[in-house]
Amino acid sequence: MPTSPRAKSVDPAASHLQRSAAWAGLQAGDPVDVLDERERGAQWRFVAFVTNEATGATWVEVAGGRGGDVRRRSFRADQLYPHRSIRAGAATRAPLHDAPGLPF
Repeated sequence: MPTSPRAKSVDPAASHLQRSAAWAGLQAGDPVDVLDERERGAQWRFVAFVTNEATGATWVEVAGGRGGDVRRRSFRADQLYPHRSIRAGAATRAPLHDAPGLPF
């Protein structure tokens, strides 16, 4: 019986991605702010810090959105801030990648 291409349980293209559920003092599920004009007013929770071991690229995955619209997004590490540190579209504290582990 032949197997379909969709039957693969492991994506070989993703084997070079290293995911961490802890980063910069955050644990999966912690609330964060994202500095992105298109996402003003959205509420986010940290999911994972991801490193592409093949290219060295990094990004942060978050889940959330506006008004019950839960979705997953990826942002650069310099766009993530401690929860409640973005007011009127401007950051009031340092981004998490510059000041990791500071009390929230």
